[in-house]
Amino acid sequence: MDDATPNLPSRDFTVTAEFYSRFGFTESWRDGNWMILERGGITLEFFPHPQLDPATSRFSCNLRMDDVQSFFEDILRSGVPVKMAGWPRLNRPKVEPWGGKVGALIDPDGTLLRLVQEPD
Repeated sequence: MDDATPNLPSRDFTVTAEFYSRFGFTESWRDGNWMILERGGITLEFFPHPQLDPATSRFSCNLRMDDVQSFFEDILRSGVPVKMAGWPRLNRPKVEPWGGKVGALIDPDGTLLRLVQEPD
C-alpha cells in the first residue's frame, strides 16, 4: 500500500496534540523534534516551528476522506468555530463545481487542512 503523510509545523507540541485530540487524534510518537498524531487512516506529522506566525503561515495539506461531513461535525462538536477569519476555525464543506465536497480546518498554527471528499 502506498501512503503519504503531511509534515506540518507546530509552535508547541502540547498545544497541537491537545487541539487535535479534541476530535479524535491520538499521539503515537513524540520526541523533541517530531510528533505523530493519528485518527483512523489519517496520520499527521509535526515538526517544531516555535517562531511561526500563524497570520503569515502558508503551510497546508489535503485530507482526502470518505465522509467529510462526519469529520467536520466531529471538529465542530469539539468547539472549533465556523468563521471566515482567525484561527483555529472551520469552513463548512460544500459541493464544488467538479462534484467533490470540500471544507477546511485552519489549526492554531494557521495551517490549512482541506477536507476533501471525491464525488460519488
